[in-house]
Amino acid sequence: MPTVRLDLGDPQSHLLAVTLELAAPRPQLRLRLPAWTPGSYLIRDYVRQLEGLEAVCGDQPCPIRRLGPASWQLDLAGRVGAPLLIRYRVMATDLSVRTCHLDGDHGFFTLAAVVLEVEGERWSPHRLEIRHPRDWQAFVPLPPSGEGAWLARDFDQLIDTPLELGPHRCASFSVAGVPHRWVTWVGAADSQDWLQRHCPTLLNDVQATAEACCRLMGVPAPASDAYLFIVHLLDEGYGGLEHDDSCVLVYGRASLQTAAGYRKFLQLVAHEYLHQWNVRRLRPAELTPINYHQPVVVPSLWFAEGITSYFDQFLPLTAGLSSDMDLLTDLGQDLSRYLLTPGRQVQNLRESSQEAWVKLYRADAYAGDSQVSYYLKGAVIALVLDLHLRRQGSALAVVIRQLWQQFGRWGRGYQEGDLLAAFAAEAADLETLLPHWLQDLDDPDLAGYLADVGLKLVPQPSQSAWLGLTAQAEASGLLVKRVHRYGPAEQAGLAVGDELLALDGERLRQADSLKDGWTPGQSRELLFCRRGRVRCSSLLAAPPEVGAWSLEQDPAAGALALERRRQWLSLLPV
Repeated sequence: MPTVRLDLGDPQSHLLAVTLELAAPRPQLRLRLPAWTPGSYLIRDYVRQLEGLEAVCGDQPCPIRRLGPASWQLDLAGRVGAPLLIRYRVMATDLSVRTCHLDGDHGFFTLAAVVLEVEGERWSPHRLEIRHPRDWQAFVPLPPSGEGAWLARDFDQLIDTPLELGPHRCASFSVAGVPHRWVTWVGAADSQDWLQRHCPTLLNDVQATAEACCRLMGVPAPASDAYLFIVHLLDEGYGGLEHDDSCVLVYGRASLQTAAGYRKFLQLVAHEYLHQWNVRRLRPAELTPINYHQPVVVPSLWFAEGITSYFDQFLPLTAGLSSDMDLLTDLGQDLSRYLLTPGRQVQNLRESSQEAWVKLYRADAYAGDSQVSYYLKGAVIALVLDLHLRRQGSALAVVIRQLWQQFGRWGRGYQEGDLLAAFAAEAADLETLLPHWLQDLDDPDLAGYLADVGLKLVPQPSQSAWLGLTAQAEASGLLVKRVHRYGPAEQAGLAVGDELLALDGERLRQADSLKDGWTPGQSRELLFCRRGRVRCSSLLAAPPEVGAWSLEQDPAAGALALERRRQWLSLLPV
């Protein structure tokens, strides 16, 4: 059984010392470091942070031959069965939910970025041992195996284990008898009392949100036997990463102290917690088992993330922690963002899922014109599916419950065809409609579906002429951050990165001064700098575009629509 030892003896160095110990299993042994971590679909090349790799077998150094950027081969001829020690260091300076960070205040580790996979040992138990500063604690979502040690059933469970260490306190609560731990780090060593001072009801609200997730899935208890929340509350930030028995959350402290920000945090909690069913156990076949060393194209990410994103907005309401109007506000913001994304008319939802590795996680200033997030459009399609199913007396919650019973609880991976069949079983016309929504670029009939529940989308026109660009004042000047495809700025020859100097001879310093004084059809002289060369162009203003969309209650809605809305807002099947 491989044993992984982590030594945090000098946290100020940001270096994690790693020792991997096992009996030499064969004359030639291959080692590989994962290149990505599940839930974050981008090759991270974690090997960039690995240094000082060496191996000793039977007290003698072992020759190491590099096979690739993140793979090696050890020559153990004549030493099979002897104790093998593999040592290396990992630089931990990247503070995110998918990487590693170590300093004098805390340590956080994504073990996919730390632990080498030993050839032939993937499905063997792995023992984890941790040495850390005396006044620190280790928070590990694995069964303990003695003091300072834990046991993973195999390599997959080990690298699905995020670690948080520091002088933190641990809060606890239970959901249907399942123990849950909550560990908070606020960006410094004094994390203990921050939540109690600023968010005294948060743990109770998280517990209620977790219970709402169970009700949504139609199960008496969570899928996990024990669950750990690792929460980093920083000066700013937003994100999360799901694991089988835990999740990691990053959020801004100031945002958490506003009503809207607090609700958004509960939605983030709900999203990652719901993933213990949808995607971690109810898993696409392409991720069963997971290939940690190269991109895996998953056509159904729209279901794994989009469906979860739709439900996460409802779950605080289901838990009694927000209002109907809060839900309509949040849902309206997502619909507005979707309708203002030109890329939805270029990239379909299936392509968005398939291209996650090269587009969503590598978005640039031009991404909005050529792509749409499978989180965002997936949530919009989830809304449409829910309302369509309700026309047939069913609901989206019915479908995900059935998929859980058919696939998730047994660990069976599903194909996209299985999803289509599950939806068609509840509404036969979805056999043709859903593939159309996944493959084609036209929007579903949002107005018609929203009318079913007495709602309507109302455009909010911009108050100024449209220039087709976004600019931001920085130390180096007023810089172009986005140029809309086919818009006035593109026609004028502007590009991202240009420095805007003057408009009709007047110096430009702030973005607002660029917007002021335009009427549609007006042409003005714009002076700008690109690659050290000053240029001049005429910018022709276009009529105002829709600046936003709001989701509003239709005062003309009848009694049937109002009853449908009541049932829809309850989320759960009647």
